[in-house]
Amino acid sequence: MKKTFAAFGLIAGLMTATASHADVVGMAGEIGTTGIGFHASIPLQPNLNARLGLGYLGYSYSGSTSDMEYKLKLKANTYDALLDWYPSADSTFRLTTGLAYNGNKIDVDAQPSAAGSYTVNGRSYSAGSVGQVTGKVSFNKVAPYLGIGWGRPSSREKGWSFSTDIGVLLQGSPRTTLSNNGCAAGAPVCAQFANDLARENDELRDEVKRFKAYPVLRIGVSYKF
Repeated sequence: MKKTFAAFGLIAGLMTATASHADVVGMAGEIGTTGIGFHASIPLQPNLNARLGLGYLGYSYSGSTSDMEYKLKLKANTYDALLDWYPSADSTFRLTTGLAYNGNKIDVDAQPSAAGSYTVNGRSYSAGSVGQVTGKVSFNKVAPYLGIGWGRPSSREKGWSFSTDIGVLLQGSPRTTLSNNGCAAGAPVCAQFANDLARENDELRDEVKRFKAYPVLRIGVSYKF
């Protein structure tokens, strides 16, 4: 993780050094699928901007595999360094690429049936006997970003403007862990339940693999100083 932050620090330093001559810097407040956040926009060339920013989102929802029902809590936490290229100095359309430090993760909490049981790998277990089932879903810490957007380049006139980003964060195949705590059903049953949870973990991984590419949609209001 230290190497990751060092890499982003180097990128930010290079951007700042390159843009040290700039007299128009923009700050944008944003909301979207990466949560609430902001970007600082720095002109590098008449049709090239650098952006540094962050976003945070907490979102709870329900999901399921063929056997289990889950409560899932997504925690999206990103810090990115982006480059915006405009086809011309007067264009508001941009192509964007960059890297993000990706703190996105999902906390998993299995829900027993109305009868108070889990069905895992075709077997039924009393939730009161095998304990609580929880887990986590995590992704690559460094994720490339590709996208398009609209907004005035920082090198243009000062004042207020609106901006939009549409893109994808390529955060890689999800890694899942699923385990139980407090099993009191006896060693043979607890061992079997642990084995069945390992199979269920594979199903959970298949369920969340759609997050391999995380969609990004942001709208913002910016001010150029």
